[in-house]
Amino acid sequence: MGQRDTIRISLLYSSTGAYAALGREAIDGAMAAIAEVNSDPALPFRFEPVIADPGGSAERYAALAEEAIMRNQCRHVVGTITSWSRKEVLPIVERSGALLWYAFPHEGYEASDHALYLGACPNQHLIPLLDYVFPRFGGRPFVVGSNYIWGWEIGRIARELTDAAGGTVLSERYVPLGSVEVEHLIEEIRARKPDFVLSNLVGSSAAAFLKAYAALGRADSEFLPARRPVVSCNATETDLQDLGDAAEGHITTSIYFDRLDTPENHAFKARLADRFGARKLSSPFVSAHMAVSILANAVAEAGTDDPKAIRQLVTARRYDTPLGPLSIDPKTHHAALRSHLGRSNQAGEFEVIDSSPSPIMADPYLVHAQMQVSLAEPASSERHLPAAKSLKVIQ
Repeated sequence: MGQRDTIRISLLYSSTGAYAALGREAIDGAMAAIAEVNSDPALPFRFEPVIADPGGSAERYAALAEEAIMRNQCRHVVGTITSWSRKEVLPIVERSGALLWYAFPHEGYEASDHALYLGACPNQHLIPLLDYVFPRFGGRPFVVGSNYIWGWEIGRIARELTDAAGGTVLSERYVPLGSVEVEHLIEEIRARKPDFVLSNLVGSSAAAFLKAYAALGRADSEFLPARRPVVSCNATETDLQDLGDAAEGHITTSIYFDRLDTPENHAFKARLADRFGARKLSSPFVSAHMAVSILANAVAEAGTDDPKAIRQLVTARRYDTPLGPLSIDPKTHHAALRSHLGRSNQAGEFEVIDSSPSPIMADPYLVHAQMQVSLAEPASSERHLPAAKSLKVIQ
């Protein structure tokens, strides 16, 4: 076999800090995909990962991205979790002509020629979530979030959607990213008695809140998840680890769950188990794996890792992924994604309770998207998440 070209790619995830568990999952997924690429003799190249750990500090992301691109000659950055860190990295990849592969849910209102967005935006996560929750629990949410752009913007959009549906946000509170001081939130929730809590908390803050909310439910059955659940757009199996009974009964939306019952997921899990051993998978793992795999397929077809050529190719193709066939809009650079709703159990898993019938086209600026339900409508056990074609315009 002839010598294979080596292509360096940056893996920029925090494996330490406030949301370290998510970063470690993403790195594991990316490295599993790199191992598959490098073991494929049909490919004329191999990937060399350049791994950097910003430690959960948003200020470090830009410097590490610049080092990866300028010093280590990486033309592709697979990474960042929070929107804060993504926005720190974007100017670097834009200035240098590199390409950012972003694979986490985000608040939208962004598009870049130098980024590919493989995670869900609000019309693919928040709108389907509220369409499901409002008719079943009511329209009086209490919103909590980490104090940065993800929490602020999801809170803002949730207020607009709640108002449009005829509901009322009872309160909106934020804590510093990584803070575990949440008792003041619990006390206000106890007093206000919301229909549900929309949590936009991240990492250790989310875990501390779920533990405290479970303690509230044990003390007062009014706050058991079956009556007043915690719902979110960003919880994963990783977030449920080590929570015990505090993990049970919460509702989240995601593009992937370990228990997703689809042929693509069964095949993917079997392939991974044969090579790396069986493990519980999460959306950070699968999304990062998917980003590296799509990049490898594009490089193989294009015969180059030039970011412009890769971007043009990727947005003109459909790729087989664990999520099913995936396409990326050439205008917005956002993936069309199928939304799923899961309810958590004590085993740290999400049982899938509803799914959109087909992928929802991304609408990152919410130009065409609107709630599908009014709080005047009765709840229906037959309601499904909306397909993209039925979305309307937000005013």
